[in-house]
Amino acid sequence: MPFSLNPEQKQTLLWLAVGLILVALLACLGPVLAPFIAAGILAYALNPAVDWLSSKRFGRLYAPRWLAVLLVMLLLLAAVLALILVVLPIMQKQIPMLQEQIPAGLSRLNAFLAPKLRSLGINVRLDEAGIRRMVTQYVATSGDEIWSSVLASAKVGSAAVLGWIATLSLIPIALFYLLLDWHAALRRLQNMIPRRWVGEVTAFGRETDGLLAQYLRGQLAVMLALSVYYSAALGLAGFDVAVPVGVVTGLLAFIPYIGFGLGLILALVAAVLQFEGAHGLALVAGIYGAGQVIESFILTPRLVGERIGLHPLTVIFALLAFGHLFGFAGVLLALPASAILAVALAHLRIQYINSSFYRQS
Repeated sequence: MPFSLNPEQKQTLLWLAVGLILVALLACLGPVLAPFIAAGILAYALNPAVDWLSSKRFGRLYAPRWLAVLLVMLLLLAAVLALILVVLPIMQKQIPMLQEQIPAGLSRLNAFLAPKLRSLGINVRLDEAGIRRMVTQYVATSGDEIWSSVLASAKVGSAAVLGWIATLSLIPIALFYLLLDWHAALRRLQNMIPRRWVGEVTAFGRETDGLLAQYLRGQLAVMLALSVYYSAALGLAGFDVAVPVGVVTGLLAFIPYIGFGLGLILALVAAVLQFEGAHGLALVAGIYGAGQVIESFILTPRLVGERIGLHPLTVIFALLAFGHLFGFAGVLLALPASAILAVALAHLRIQYINSSFYRQS
């Protein structure tokens, strides 16, 4: 008997093929889609502010949506520029200071390690002169040398630089139009859903939106609070690179454990280079230990919430897997995909537990 499909099964296979083609296109067009995905994530995060501004009455008139979009985008640009203007001058000033501290730090490290290694029967002494030359040549360059190398690479790869500039310039343009037409775009997407699935898909979307919104906006607040805390605490402790290390630690907090670990390593290196003995290491341990307690027991429960359900390993795996499959666009998609997957798995678990296959003994 020949195998045949009914019309509904044929349509299901057709749409499944369309979905697979879209995934393949996403993998092939990752670099092209990256600015649009970044703009979409920013639009999702900023849309509540635009809705709030456009609902306010100024005199007898409501603010038009395009004006609310421009105001929100200008506030975002001002925040980014303020961060750049705070961090860059401090780094330009402190990198040469760190360069001057490297020789003394290497001498202290050698004096600390050599006796302990000799007591274990290992006669090893660090080549301070060689390490200094290597660090000076490859790492501890001054701001002028860094700028010269950037200019040289720009001359060699001017096409790549122009490509990056074009990509970055697309983000605000796409962000403006996405924020302007946000609700109309959502209505068009809803109209494309098969009518028999509208209720289920809408409920699924609302649940995903609640999960992702609480996680994303709460995590941004946590990152800002941690950046302020680590910068202030390291500054009060006397660290010369307090602001850059503190800001990096706070901004990388969205990657569980990895961001904290990288910031801790940077602070430990700065402590070894700047302070003598274990004084600096003890300060770093106290500051970062208190920061972890504040993040875990105060900031995350209050600002993000414990009902999110996104396990840290899930976030790490999603960042690595989507980044490997789709490049930078995949990294941008990792968080929304994690939220959607978490909601989908929760629904599948409920259906599985309520099924006769699970209940039958």
